[in-house]
Amino acid sequence: MRWRRPVHWLAILAVLLTACAGGGASDPAPREGGDEVAAELVGSLSPQEAAAAASAVNAFGFDLHREVAEVGENTVTSPLSASVLLAMVAAGAGGATADEMAEVLRLEGPRDTRVAALLADLTDAGDVTLSIANSLWAAQGYPFEDDYLDFVRETFGATLDEVDLGAEETAERIDAWVEERTAGLIEEIAEDLGLPDPQAVLVLLNAVYFLGTWTVTFDESDTSDAVFHLADGDRIEVPTMHRTDAELETASGDGFTIARLPYGEDERFGMEVLLPDDDLPLDELLPRLDVDTWRQTVDALRPATVAQLALPRFELDWDQELNDALQTLGMTSAFHGGDFTPMSSANPWLDTVVQKTYIRVDEEGTEAAAVTGGAMVESAGPPPFLVDRPFAFTVSDRQTGAILFLGSVHDPRG
Repeated sequence: MRWRRPVHWLAILAVLLTACAGGGASDPAPREGGDEVAAELVGSLSPQEAAAAASAVNAFGFDLHREVAEVGENTVTSPLSASVLLAMVAAGAGGATADEMAEVLRLEGPRDTRVAALLADLTDAGDVTLSIANSLWAAQGYPFEDDYLDFVRETFGATLDEVDLGAEETAERIDAWVEERTAGLIEEIAEDLGLPDPQAVLVLLNAVYFLGTWTVTFDESDTSDAVFHLADGDRIEVPTMHRTDAELETASGDGFTIARLPYGEDERFGMEVLLPDDDLPLDELLPRLDVDTWRQTVDALRPATVAQLALPRFELDWDQELNDALQTLGMTSAFHGGDFTPMSSANPWLDTVVQKTYIRVDEEGTEAAAVTGGAMVESAGPPPFLVDRPFAFTVSDRQTGAILFLGSVHDPRG
């Protein structure tokens, strides 16, 4: 049985977990449908372009994490998964809706391909396991623009299935897709997206799976219960991994210390642990953290030998609807009759965005998964026109524009 215990200060780890890739234990189960992101689909980025794309993902990730994190509660988000999912939605947006989405996501435009190209660069690493998959589930017969569907399939490597989104069978297929592409760590998302739903016209999904083995693993015999101080002053004991004379990279930030624990022999991927100063609660540190603070501190990491490294062993899962957070960040019209005519002439609207995550950290390394889903629904049409208060009227000739009668009615009883 896996061990579960709240570990509050570690809530920040998912924001800082750079989407990692390759060598640990076994790979996830074989995939069907060939929907992993392939490098040849979107080409490759220069180091400068990759850094800019990653910075955009990270900046949005910090913004999102601040909005969804609740005081004293564990929060595990995936900036990468959310960015990819919303970038696929943004590719179908126009007008002010496209502008809002691009601004929140730090994209150069609604069809900025850098995020997709970043996926290819990330999955081109052989020292850890990283798989990323995208899929579209479209309502049969709905008039989607071929240009939009082709762009998402060719740029993000997404599969496309035409289905009945009002059928329970389709909801079960979507859940099976999620479970398979997260190695069983996340089992379902259909219910979270309100499926089955006969009004749904498109479901978009992104799944990220990561498995990495520490460059230097922890000896399980050195794991023992140790005191962990909760924010309210309570002391609890949790299974804690230990290493003595540990060689790490560390740096000091404003109100915190950072240490990096690398994965694999090439150490390309790693976990950055941010430990707040003794007199600074995590809930007060989180609002200060942004992409620039994180980047500057990571750039300042230098090799050091610490007398003792102690890290709680933990396993967390988290899920939340992101609608309110995204609207607070400025992505408002997408949820309220925005412009998605580049996606379909019928102009659907974004009904729900949900993210579900899982992470386990133990003596061997880290296993993590995330799924972000979005559901587009049939346009609600214009608001009802209820003549239930004083009104004016005209009777006119459309050809000449001449008004024959003009009136104002304050009391229709006459």
